[in-house]
Amino acid sequence: MRPPWVITSNRTLRERYEELGAGDLILTRISLKPGEEGLLLDLATRGVRAFPSLLSQALSRSKALQATVLGSFMPPGTRVIRDRHDVIRALTEYAELGVEEVVTKEDRANCGLGVHLWRSVEEIFNHAGREPLRFPFVLQPRFRELRDIRVVILGDYVEAYERCHPYSFRHNLYFGGHSRPYELSEGELEFCRRVMRRGDFPYAHLDMVYTREGGPYLMEINLRGGLKGSRLTQEEYQKRLAAITESFLESWLETHPGARVF
Repeated sequence: MRPPWVITSNRTLRERYEELGAGDLILTRISLKPGEEGLLLDLATRGVRAFPSLLSQALSRSKALQATVLGSFMPPGTRVIRDRHDVIRALTEYAELGVEEVVTKEDRANCGLGVHLWRSVEEIFNHAGREPLRFPFVLQPRFRELRDIRVVILGDYVEAYERCHPYSFRHNLYFGGHSRPYELSEGELEFCRRVMRRGDFPYAHLDMVYTREGGPYLMEINLRGGLKGSRLTQEEYQKRLAAITESFLESWLETHPGARVF
């Protein structure tokens, strides 16, 4: 039996993919083309471990998967829409909730570019499955009184800032929004930690929100995110990520003597 392997690049991962097995470690974020997401399941089934975890990498790639796995942390009314039958069901559910205006989020779009406002679910039904609204997507009520807090957790480093935009429901800092520091309570930090544990995130950027009805709720989570509004510089951010990865590898190597690093 060969010693465990540590794969540190996507190039090596592709070259040795079929040879990987139980006990091996992938120490990088896996680059996948559309349609290759099933490779993560294949690796997990073969007992290959990854850092960041395969689950956190899958969740970071898909808002729909986040809403499926982490939906209990999200605002009431959050739904994954995978086909027109889901839209029909949402018509009834949202009518019962008294919801009129709704928001959709494209599965893979970031920086607010895939977020759209609709006058009703009926309007969505007329477009769903066709351009510009392809399946799957996430459906939520429009929350008019929304507090949007970005939380960055990198090991023992925790930072939070509230994002605001006076002229748009998209609280995007790259398109006219602004931010101000936010002090997390112990309860809010524990909420974020619970989300991270459920998604197996070793570090994360989380969007935590409060609506008129309550909170905190999770809007989305990612392994990486923009630093606009953060106190961190790109250089410091990379150093902290490298330190977290190095610490994990050192600990892992202690229990896997003889491992080879590629």
